[in-house]
Amino acid sequence: MPPLPLTSRRGFFRSAVALVPAGTLAGCDLKSPDTSAPDSNPAASGPQAPGADYQPHFFDAKEWAFVHAAVDRLIPSDSEGPGAVEAGVPEFIDRQMDTPYAHGTLWYMQGPFQQGVPELGYQLKLVPRDLYRLGIAAVNGYCIKTWSHSFDALDAPTRDTVLAALETGKIGLADVPATVFFGQLLQNTREGYFCDPIHGGNRDMGGWKMIGFPGARADFMDFVNQNGQAYPYGPVSIQGKRT
Repeated sequence: MPPLPLTSRRGFFRSAVALVPAGTLAGCDLKSPDTSAPDSNPAASGPQAPGADYQPHFFDAKEWAFVHAAVDRLIPSDSEGPGAVEAGVPEFIDRQMDTPYAHGTLWYMQGPFQQGVPELGYQLKLVPRDLYRLGIAAVNGYCIKTWSHSFDALDAPTRDTVLAALETGKIGLADVPATVFFGQLLQNTREGYFCDPIHGGNRDMGGWKMIGFPGARADFMDFVNQNGQAYPYGPVSIQGKRT
């Protein structure tokens, strides 16, 4: 792939996933470098086809509005590619909430529970489902107290201000550390944007097309040593769909 400047969104995303194995991208197991959020291991949530008419199973109406409003600001649409909402990231996150990952089934969940130094990784008793449910309620409560509106009703610059404050821990949330909640949201947004479409996100493989990722193709040997050359074919999903 030809290099692009980091001032380009496409260039930024390419640099962010350049060291991720192709099988990881295709299987959607991207990891956030933010150790304040628990490691993710999203799995396919079922054979149902993703689509714009998707109805959430985990999030209620207020939470669903929050997720849309938040991921829209984390990855907005522009001339280089679709935004997180257009890519189906909210659907991806909702579907992940029904997996063992979101229930913390495979985690060691015995006490003591306390946030330690970053080198120890995630130490809290909250599983992803809890982080979303408590975090969204707390952020909406903060926004209503501060601006008399829930997060999704705020204008884009104010939503950006809230997200930045969450990322830096400048907002104190009652039931979940702000940085942990933001890390979870950002991590899942990245995953939903670049996952295989079978998981509900990366609709029409827009994320893959933006960075030139070939997807779940079986053979790349003809292109292994063609460094700096653009891949000439479009991506293919796990289900064999092409664009």
